[in-house]
Amino acid sequence: MQRLQIFLAALWWGSASAVGFWVVPLLFANLETPAMAGQMAAHLFTAQTWAALICGLLMLLAARRQQQDAPQAPSLWTIAGMLAALLLEVAVKPRILAHENMALWHNLGSAFYLVQWVCAGKLLWQLGASTEVAKISSDESQPGVD
Repeated sequence: MQRLQIFLAALWWGSASAVGFWVVPLLFANLETPAMAGQMAAHLFTAQTWAALICGLLMLLAARRQQQDAPQAPSLWTIAGMLAALLLEVAVKPRILAHENMALWHNLGSAFYLVQWVCAGKLLWQLGASTEVAKISSDESQPGVD
């Protein structure tokens, strides 16, 4: 289950990194008009929201199955990242598309996207670190293993 969680966190963080920091800037740099780039970016951000929600939900289910007792800290990061993605999609994006106070809503959308990206990165970092600790503990408990 831990490997699945790491895979999902990597998928979430990697897709958010690619869309937000690489693909969307390339759209605005290369498409004929900012309006065309904005429409395409909106579709990409919707796809990223779905990726975040699916990865987050599967991570929560895997964490619950792995440890039935107390909630884990990564679950809080997962919920925060999913919430940021959802708020960006349902509260911020419609206002950007309606051209309402563009500076405010674009900045708020960027902040929510950054929060989502940080949460996914924090999850990936924590899960990777806990895997290293588990491997070291496992290796130390087996005599003669270097």
